[in-house]
Amino acid sequence: MDFKEKLNNYAHLLVAHGMNVQPGQVVNITGELIHRELIENLVREAYKRGAKFVNVDFIDLNLTKLRVVESVDDASLQYVPRFIPIKFEDFVEDTAAVLRLVGSEDPDLLSVLPAKKVNSLQNSYRQSLKKYYAEGVGKSKVQWTVAAAATPKWAKKVYPELSEEKAYEALWESIFHICRADKPNALLLWEEHKNRLKARAQMLTDLKIKELHFTGPGTNLKVFLSPKALFKGGNSTTPSGVDFEANIPTEECFTTPDYRLTEGKVRVTRPVSVNGELVKDLKLEFKNGVITDFSASQGADHFASYISNDPGAKRLGEVALVGIDSPIYQSRRVFEEILFDENACCHIAVGFAYRFCLDGGDVMTAEQLEAVGCNDSNVHTDFMISSEEVDVVATSYSGVQTALIRKGEWAI
Repeated sequence: MDFKEKLNNYAHLLVAHGMNVQPGQVVNITGELIHRELIENLVREAYKRGAKFVNVDFIDLNLTKLRVVESVDDASLQYVPRFIPIKFEDFVEDTAAVLRLVGSEDPDLLSVLPAKKVNSLQNSYRQSLKKYYAEGVGKSKVQWTVAAAATPKWAKKVYPELSEEKAYEALWESIFHICRADKPNALLLWEEHKNRLKARAQMLTDLKIKELHFTGPGTNLKVFLSPKALFKGGNSTTPSGVDFEANIPTEECFTTPDYRLTEGKVRVTRPVSVNGELVKDLKLEFKNGVITDFSASQGADHFASYISNDPGAKRLGEVALVGIDSPIYQSRRVFEEILFDENACCHIAVGFAYRFCLDGGDVMTAEQLEAVGCNDSNVHTDFMISSEEVDVVATSYSGVQTALIRKGEWAI
């Protein structure tokens, strides 16, 4: 397959398996201007599937930078016009299919800006969409998918030893390979992969895990689960029974922890972008569920601003298990993009939790969710915490211990 054939195959995969667009459905696609070629293919595929209307929101981070730099006061920076949350609430009402493309034209563009200003802008936007995230994402009322598109500057970060042109080609090839889009039978391969992840997630749920204990260099962390915790892996399903794949690629089995109980120290094993700034060599300490101390060799100010957004930003909302047999880990590359790096190895996330990872979570009241320690923060960011040196042992509610991850690899 040549590049255009792989790109077409990738677009078909994202529309048919990722969003799983249905006849008569509204579709929304968000991406940067540089993603235009892929977006045109996505729009074409969506209409072929019978979409009623496909809306495209193009993003230009240069305009975002101008707003941060030139806004006269914080009130202007934090303003979100009402039509934005209305649009996303309409997606929930219309049971739309929503795709977001990641892969920035200039990954470092926002990193030179004041951390508090960037955080203020991003947080006000996230707060305005809280209903969408609670209903559309948290209850799977929209078929949402996040996927990647290569850009030259991002590629140069992943392949610094290559010219920008060669790096760009190499990154596209990596995306196609990791997402199985370099194979004509990509849909069948994803069906098989989905079934493997779902079977493993069910096995983890059946263990009735109370505690996950991560140990390794710089890591001695205990993450606690409620009795209602469900592990998820593979695709999700809407209330009306339509399957979709939230992340392409995905290699994880994840669940919602009890945010009140996390204890210990953890070393983050890969850099993470927080509000446009790469945070490196991050170390965290939790007491009674709260981040009480941290250090980083780069991006500490951005991280500090981020976890100050609300009380839940300093507490966990997700824990995920990933073996280092993952094709992302095996690539031996750090992608500096959370969609890929989180699927390289085990990770935790601070911020909001997924209700669908709790038995009955989609119909629980706010009080019931709080009673099981379900994080209701406005933010959510993943941090990778495993490698060839990390073990994970589960302890069940009946006291049985099971080795889940040994030296980074699945032990079950």
